[in-house]
Parts: sequence; structure tokens; C-alpha cells
Amino acid sequence: MGSKTPSSTAAESRVLIVMTGGTICMKKSPDGFVPARGFLEFGMAPRPSFNDGSEQRDINVSLSDGTEMARRSLRTPMSTYQKHVRYAALEFDTLLDSSSIDAAGWAEIASTIHRNYRLFDGFVVLHGTDSLAYTCSALSFMLQNLGKPVILTGSQAPISELQNDATDNLLGSLIIAGHFMIPEVCLFFNHKLFRGNRACKISASDFAAFASPNLPPLAVINSSKTVVSWELVHRPKHIEPFSIHTHRETAHVACLRIFPGIKPEMIDAVLNVSSLKGLILETFGSGNAPGGADGALTKVFEAAVSRGIVIVNVTQCMTGTVSPLYEPAMRLKRAGVVPGHDMTTEAALAKLSYLLGQSLSVEEIADQMTISLRGELSEPTATAFQHPSGLPTHLADLTALGYAIANGDAETVLDALRGRMRYLLNESDYSGNTPLHVAATGPSIEVLGLLLRNGASVHLRNKAGRTPLFLAANGGFEEHVCMLRASGAHLHAGEVEAARMLGQKGDGVWQKAGV
Repeated sequence: MGSKTPSSTAAESRVLIVMTGGTICMKKSPDGFVPARGFLEFGMAPRPSFNDGSEQRDINVSLSDGTEMARRSLRTPMSTYQKHVRYAALEFDTLLDSSSIDAAGWAEIASTIHRNYRLFDGFVVLHGTDSLAYTCSALSFMLQNLGKPVILTGSQAPISELQNDATDNLLGSLIIAGHFMIPEVCLFFNHKLFRGNRACKISASDFAAFASPNLPPLAVINSSKTVVSWELVHRPKHIEPFSIHTHRETAHVACLRIFPGIKPEMIDAVLNVSSLKGLILETFGSGNAPGGADGALTKVFEAAVSRGIVIVNVTQCMTGTVSPLYEPAMRLKRAGVVPGHDMTTEAALAKLSYLLGQSLSVEEIADQMTISLRGELSEPTATAFQHPSGLPTHLADLTALGYAIANGDAETVLDALRGRMRYLLNESDYSGNTPLHVAATGPSIEVLGLLLRNGASVHLRNKAGRTPLFLAANGGFEEHVCMLRASGAHLHAGEVEAARMLGQKGDGVWQKAGV
């Protein structure tokens, strides 16, 4: 790209792009569009919005055999938030059309993220659009105690075409993954970030190809900034590290759509398929289905439930929820059919496959299907308080919370988290310190635990580039270090060298921090 741009002193975040295939990377061939390798070189490097022309730098990427290999990285120009995003790409050995994705492909994506979790701040997965919502839903359950953004995107037209949506979708995904700690599996399309397990494809050709009918977008990119609805963001609330669960019973779950005049014997035939363990039943309206003459269809469902088959009722409608408002829906519930509330079909399939892959009883699976595990369905909640308007109130609240944490005042901190100060959980002060940074060197392990159990991120860094874990170890707070590590905290790649130097003094706390 000609002369190199001088290196910037602005902060950088690191994002791994995982290329699975799909329209976004396709090129023309005699047989039509086909997935093409070398996406970083032909799709991103020539475009100034993806490459600021700075001096080339290799960064390590963990491969499928567990070894780390230096890969070429590129860097975006400085963003509105005075930050660059440095990224590398890792391509699947076989690039797929998304209609070919299956449980093995989902496991490969999950394993790739797991292997590289400590090396990157966020992940962008490039994927075909046909099954994108299914993959988002599957990954949302496979990635357990996720603390970093995982954003899936694709395009309706290849990036190699003059008129395409690939550039905006990819750039938007990179900006959000590199700037905002939204610890969810998300789907980004047409300037909107959706919770992955709430999204569905609504158009085969429009650039606005996806929607989230029962949940507003988590974020929207406009001409000047990214607007994040932080009150909607789902966060891990367990003191456990990030892990993956790849065993799924996808091959033992079916989906059946009810239609007027459907015969009980048709449904009975499906429910008697060998090895079937679960069925997603797409019903009318708020969960209604015909009972059949003399209740024949209801008896088919009752018999299947008695054999241990889990049947989940979801609505065929784009919006709304399953509820026993009408007699037909109540009849299904009495037969043992589990209400799926406002889950999409994609989310219900993914969730049931996930739960069947664990050591749970049929009754436990049925119970888990009715509660929110990853934000996939709506549950009654208390009033969500909006971010107060006016900077002075914001600073006053953050300062008050900081004092309570620094003084080890667990009661005041708990009251704040229950009330209007909850929005401050991942806010930062003038030096970039979040409440968790303060608690990491505070006097109370109880306060640290309160913040972690309420969704405080262990991966945010202050303006000096330090995580709460680094501060705790540097301060000699061994108990704090152990709790942070148990919550999935790890030293950022930019901290490791300094941590190793400090660890040479023989202080065991740095070993506990992962050095």
C-alpha cells in the first residue's frame, strides 16, 4: 500500500476473525460463486477502512493441533473512541456454504474460540447467512460463562462485488468486538447487533436480512457512534471460568410445523422415529394446536411424553409468546408439552439439543427449557433503570460506588447493585478503572464476589492497559487473584511480559495469576 503509516500510540485491541465460508468470501467461477481462500489478503488488506497501512506485525494464533503460529495481522484506522483494532484471520481447512454446517462445524468454531480465548479480546466469525441464526443459537449454549464478545456476521453479496453489504457488516462487527465488552454470542447485520439466540433470517435478498422480533437490538451503529443498550446485555453471573460444551444431541431432535388438517398419525409417525429424544412443535398463535377427533392428537402427545420424549411448543408467529391463554394451548400443557415462551425455533432446537447432551433427567430438561439460560427467552423482570441523564450525576454515582468498594462496604455495594446504580457495573472513571478494578485491590473479598456474581467483566482494561487480575496480583492480594481466576480472568497478552518480570521476584501470587 505504498509507504507505511507511522505507528500510533493509541490503544489497540485484538480480534480474531474465524472464516468458515459463506457468501462474504466468495468469488466468481465458471460454476458460479464459490468460497475463496485468502480472505485477509484479497478482501481486507486492499481496503483503507480495514488497513491503516501501519508497519506489519505478526500475532500468535492457536491452531487446531494446539500449537501457536505467528500470523499476519492488520490494523484498522483509529476509531471515534481513539482506539485501533488489530486482527488476524484463521480459515477453516474446508470453507463451507452455510447450508452444509452441522454439529461438527459448530464444535470446530467453539474449539477455535476456546483455544484462542486468552490471546484475543474478541472474536468475529464469518459465516453464510442461510444457517447463521442456527449457528448463533447453537454457540450461545456451547460457550459457557463467556466473558468476551463473539460476533457472527456474513453478507448477502460477496465483498469482491462492487455493490455489497459485506464491508459494512464486517467493519461494524470488528468495531464492536474490539471496543465494547458485550460478553454474548451476537449476530451483526445491517448496522444492528442482535443477541444471537433471538435472531432469525427474514429475507433471502434484502441487506436487512435479519431481525430479532422479541428483543430490541443490543447495539445500533449510526453515523457518529455505536449506541449500546447496556441494560439488555446478558452477562455471566457465576464464579466459573470460560468453557465449552460440544456434545449435543442434534441428530435426535426434530422440528414439526402444525398446519390445518394435519393428521394425528402423521405426528405419531414422527414421534416414533427411532432414537428421537425431542421435538420442537411449531403451533398456531399463542401455542394452539388441534386436539383431533376424540382428542386423538392430544393422546399422541401424551403417549410420546410418557416415553420420555421432550416436546417443546413454540409459536409460528414472528412475534409474541406461547401461553395457555386459550383452551387448545392449555390442553397441550396438560399433555406434558413444554411451553417455549417467546423462543425462536432456532433457539429452541439449539437449547434442547444442548440440554439433551448433558446428564439431566427428562423432568430437569423440561424445567430448564422454560427458564432463560443465555437470554434466549423473556422472563418477568424488575424495572430496568435507564442510564441517568447528566454527567454530574453519573460521576457522583460512580464515585459513591467506588468509595463503598474501597471501604469494603458490602451492604452499600449490594444496595447499589439492586437499585439504579446497577448500570455502573462496567463503567470506568477518568483512569479507566471499573468498579472491579477498585475491588481487585480493595479490602473485601465479599465485595469482589458481589461484583462478579452480578456480571462485572474480568476482561476490561484501564487506560494503562491493566486488567483487575494484574492489579490484584501486583498488590499481593492472593485471595482476590484466586477468585478472579476462578471467574475466568487471565492476563491480557499485553500484560504477560510485565507480569513475568514481576514474577521473577519469587512472589507466589504471580504464579496463581497464571504466570
